Amino acid sequence: MGYDYALVHLKYTIPPAIALTVLARPLLTRLDVYKIFFLITIAVVATTPWDSYLIRTSIWSYPSDVIVGPKLFSIPIEEVFFFVVQTYNTSLLYLLFSKPTFHPSYLRFEEKKDVWKYVRLAGQGILALVLRKGYKLFAAEKEGVYMGLILMWATPFIMLLWSLAYQFIIGLPWTNTFLPIAIPTIYLWIVDTLALRRGTWVIEGGTKLGVHLWPHLEVEEAVFFLLTNVLIVFGLVAFDNAVAVLHSFPFHFPTVSALPSPLSLINALLLPARAYDEDRIHGLKQAAERLRNKSRSFYLASGVFPDRLRIDLVILYSFCRAADDMVDTATTPAEARRWIRKLTTFVDLSYKSKGKESRDANMGEIALYVAQNFPRSVHSALLQLPTQRLSSAPLYDLLKGFETDLKFQGSVKGNNEVKFPIKTQRDLDTYSARVAGTVAELCLELVCFHYPQALPTASREDVFAAGRQMGIALQYINIARDLTVDARLQRIYVPSVWLGEEGMTSDEAIKVLCILSSKPKEDAQDAYFSQKFKRLRHKLLERAFDLYTQSRGAVEVLPVEVRGPMRVAVESYMEIGRALQKRESLGSNGRATVPLTTRIAVAWRALNNAQR
Repeated sequence: MGYDYALVHLKYTIPPAIALTVLARPLLTRLDVYKIFFLITIAVVATTPWDSYLIRTSIWSYPSDVIVGPKLFSIPIEEVFFFVVQTYNTSLLYLLFSKPTFHPSYLRFEEKKDVWKYVRLAGQGILALVLRKGYKLFAAEKEGVYMGLILMWATPFIMLLWSLAYQFIIGLPWTNTFLPIAIPTIYLWIVDTLALRRGTWVIEGGTKLGVHLWPHLEVEEAVFFLLTNVLIVFGLVAFDNAVAVLHSFPFHFPTVSALPSPLSLINALLLPARAYDEDRIHGLKQAAERLRNKSRSFYLASGVFPDRLRIDLVILYSFCRAADDMVDTATTPAEARRWIRKLTTFVDLSYKSKGKESRDANMGEIALYVAQNFPRSVHSALLQLPTQRLSSAPLYDLLKGFETDLKFQGSVKGNNEVKFPIKTQRDLDTYSARVAGTVAELCLELVCFHYPQALPTASREDVFAAGRQMGIALQYINIARDLTVDARLQRIYVPSVWLGEEGMTSDEAIKVLCILSSKPKEDAQDAYFSQKFKRLRHKLLERAFDLYTQSRGAVEVLPVEVRGPMRVAVESYMEIGRALQKRESLGSNGRATVPLTTRIAVAWRALNNAQR
């Protein structure tokens, strides 16, 4: 009886497990926990017979003075724990790297003559050759037996996972696949080197090739840890692939359990890629790209929302952003008004008939109208908007907000008449409620749809009111950040009354902001005006944080599944306001930049606080 192997865990595997658990705990959903235990179960079941055979045939052994004693099918209990802790650590690392990834956007429609099937076949062919080589090494009953057994055991599982999820394995970012394999593999190579040098476990002579990756690290051990981590990550990728299919195609899978059964996962993976909805995939890709390019804060926050809710929220953002861009980039006010009229007609058609069945029957008319009146780049943003889950009033109010933008001089090129519709704080509140409070309300409607029993009906109106107020707060942050950006568009959202208190008209404020943004260094006069705008920006931020403080308590009433993610969405944006408060000048573009590491830290704290 000994404790050497147990000490390996105490020193090298348990500390990383604890550290990763602390880091990942706020991010973990029930589905993530289910996924990890699902993988651990498969790892233990798949590895136990193979490991037991190696020990019983004396290919490797454990001196009796290095193990505690209890065994499972001849396998020391420390070794069984190794199967568990390796899978656990690698799984957590994978989850940390892949959490921001919007997996539905990596699905791919595959036609019969698609070249991707040749990629699948090429991978299968390579793995078949590896399997054949493993069998030859084993059958020779010489020094390659151990390597042969490793290849014969691992390759069939890798081939199965490759065949089911090769598109995801190839298509996902390298941070989702390569890093979760490489980091634990290299770490375990180092741990294994130390264990072999100490004699904690022994590979018997005559069954190994005698090749070392570096001193004391047998090549067989290096390959073993590499392949086991490949298996774990490929298994997690296949799981995420299946979940993406389940949640992306309601036509094939109308209802999906929060914790899909193994049979459901298999059915999703076996659904032929040519049966995917190509337009749906294209729309999800566009929506994710639009979110990633236009709002890094909300893109990061979206990663912690549950799957089908996340999909709906990403599509909702895509619609709002596409609509806003069409109006903002119009070359004339007449063109901008045409877009608003067309968007209004689209909403009219979408709510022409009540009920899902009626709307589905009306989809042909809606699709025809969209195809005839909107650029192709926004078709999916409109057609995939889940209007059957949303009320129409917030959408109409959003369009009214766009109409307010048209009243600025920047939208009336060639017209000397200057109009500034934001005269008082009440005007700004109204505008902010239309362009941002409405979006918050729509988000909450989606939450209520996906979690109908989690939010009491009596509490909904209070929560919705707080949500609209929070939307106004975020819009104030947006306005404070974009002072010079808006000025270049001849727009100033600071109330005229506030400007008057600083001795400026709206027109003068726009001119000064444009001058400030174009100068790399401030002279004395610029510094004077900059101080005025610092005070105005401070006033905007003060109002934003007052509204934020008043409404953030409503988050605690939300369903537990979305409470943390909603905190992340809000706090990620409020961090921009905190960054603005710390800045001493407007900067070259009037925007405050929040580093990625800061945004991640803010998200982690928000989730951690939500669990308390």
